[in-house]
Amino acid sequence: MNANLSNKYQKLKETLQQLGSVAVAFSSGVDSTFLLDVAHEVLGAQAVAFTAASPFVPQRDVDEAAAFCRLKHIEHVIVPFDTLAIPGVPANPTDRCYLCKHALFSHMVELAKKHHLAAVVDGSNLDDDGDYRPGRRALKELGIVSPLHAAGLTKADIRALSKERGLATWGKPSFACLASRFAYGETLTKEALDRVNRAEEFLMAKGFRQLRVRVHDDATLARIELPPKDIERFLQTDGLREATEQALRALGFRYVALDLRGFRSGSMNEGMDAQKS
Repeated sequence: MNANLSNKYQKLKETLQQLGSVAVAFSSGVDSTFLLDVAHEVLGAQAVAFTAASPFVPQRDVDEAAAFCRLKHIEHVIVPFDTLAIPGVPANPTDRCYLCKHALFSHMVELAKKHHLAAVVDGSNLDDDGDYRPGRRALKELGIVSPLHAAGLTKADIRALSKERGLATWGKPSFACLASRFAYGETLTKEALDRVNRAEEFLMAKGFRQLRVRVHDDATLARIELPPKDIERFLQTDGLREATEQALRALGFRYVALDLRGFRSGSMNEGMDAQKS
């Protein structure tokens, strides 16, 4: 570990120590897994994992979160939360993430108080400043602490430190909530979210790790994003193109397209003016 990364790592531990007790918003992703692991090391039983179980979260993520907490002997609170019941969210406006996070984290703040925990912390990192993320505004308004961001850690830093700590998530692909697959203005329903999840699980079963199935045109068009190297494999694998088209049409999509620009996080925000929360 170089000196710069070591200093960031030490600052992270000092921030957690100063908080004294925390509820970690735990999705089982790269960032929150690393944060929870360090928080558990620093604070022991005073670090509790809160995992949202909602229509926006695949069940596999909740199951992975539970398995990690069992392995590490970390107290785990699964938080059932109907994101589709939040006023305005089903219409999927451009500030959907703000509406959702404000409601969810308000709930988590109240739960943290009931568990006598001093703060709710999340896994936002320095790289999250580079995209349109209205949810960050909600976190600031609610006083949610982002220790990774405060320590100046980037996604690459977190992956490197996770690998050093022996966390299997160090190389895990990044996956945002299922709602992020829908173009703004596309109506969000439990059925549509489930359709996207099943489409992505089909591609995962074919060996693809980093991917998105984006939804457009009243949920009739599925646009598949894969890294460039995987696009070549997708097109060169006998029968895969046809099988994918048939599987996604069977799920209810009328059109299935492969995005030739390839995978990129936040592609639904392309064309929007950069906004900082």
